[in-house]
Amino acid sequence: MLDTCVYIDMLQSHAPASVDALLESRPCNHSAVCLAEMTHLFGRLDPRHPATPAVLRLLAETIEKIPDRRLYAPDARAWGEAGLLAGEIARLRGSAKAASARRSVNDALIFLQARHLGASVLTRNVGDFDALEQLAPGGHVVFYRRADLS
Repeated sequence: MLDTCVYIDMLQSHAPASVDALLESRPCNHSAVCLAEMTHLFGRLDPRHPATPAVLRLLAETIEKIPDRRLYAPDARAWGEAGLLAGEIARLRGSAKAASARRSVNDALIFLQARHLGASVLTRNVGDFDALEQLAPGGHVVFYRRADLS
């Protein structure tokens, strides 16, 4: 299951070749959580900014390519468990910021969806997903680093 950062890195050409190869060789599962994070940009980006139309067009094309049969939404149990995990992460890190807590809930939802499906999460977000692997055994995460930007 892809984390939102994978879509971003692919669109910005920052994904390493190993991620490209993995995405071409395996069927990908997608989370409705990532869909929401991506569509959030349609409301958040300034429509007057000259780059906005091109960014949104590329994003829309990416979203349209997600097959319905591979798009999964979290169930009520996942939402409850995700809230608990995000709360634990916030407490352990001493972080009470709302934005950080929201991201942790979203990451926990993606992690729990993948675990439920027997899939791995592909992400470069080591901090959050490493914590989730430790707090909720049984999930699997594949980490990568962004391609060299120099």
